[in-house]
Amino acid sequence: MRAISVFVPEEIKRLITDGAVFYVSHSGGKDSQAMYSLIKKVIPDEQIVVVHADLGEVEWEGVQDHIKTYTDHEVNVVRANKTFLGMVEKRGMFPSAAYRQCTSDLKRGPIFKFIRNDLKQRGGTIAINCMGLRAQESSSRAKKKAFSYNKMQSVNKRVTRHVYDWLPIFQFTTEEVFQAIYDAGQKPFWAYEKNERLSCVFCIMGCVNDLRHGAEQRPELYKRYVELEKKIGHTMFMNGKEPVPLEEHVGVKVNA
Repeated sequence: MRAISVFVPEEIKRLITDGAVFYVSHSGGKDSQAMYSLIKKVIPDEQIVVVHADLGEVEWEGVQDHIKTYTDHEVNVVRANKTFLGMVEKRGMFPSAAYRQCTSDLKRGPIFKFIRNDLKQRGGTIAINCMGLRAQESSSRAKKKAFSYNKMQSVNKRVTRHVYDWLPIFQFTTEEVFQAIYDAGQKPFWAYEKNERLSCVFCIMGCVNDLRHGAEQRPELYKRYVELEKKIGHTMFMNGKEPVPLEEHVGVKVNA
């Protein structure tokens, strides 16, 4: 099998020379792990900053230890000022594929806040937000660009800050992702023994198999999700316009 490597655009090479800081978002999932292992080979160590958005009680146990085990850099852990279940209860609705408040409020928001503050402390002006998103994952992600200027996070007035989004493994297949991890002499997170993807234990984007594994590993947390659905009168999943209770969708009943 060919050696797995990351394609580095000429723009990235220029930004390395310009002293850009590369903020590597690391969830502990396979894509983040593969991305970091490959980025280390092309970006100077002193220009890499690793950041993890802590999801609290809905995060898989051991994720942060896994990240630290296979990371040579300090892992900067950031947290939102809210919890997933608290956010859902307050809104009265679970997130959906079209409205992923969990991603924006619990991941993207805290990470960009960290980037802004850290870049300012360093006296830097260029930040590269590195994410392990891949075109193969979904049709919506396939429409993204592997490298783009983030106008929303950039400032060019009283303060100068240029932020770019870079998806280093955008064109990778799932097989190439795992190969990159094994090539680095590493192992993927333990939940992949049964899971297809890794995010929250009970993710709205997770397949039934992943959700069942979550219920098996975290029965008390599963019970809280089921009870929250009943409390707010809204379900995580739908069949067309018909709500489908989590217990029915997963096929696992909560013990009284």
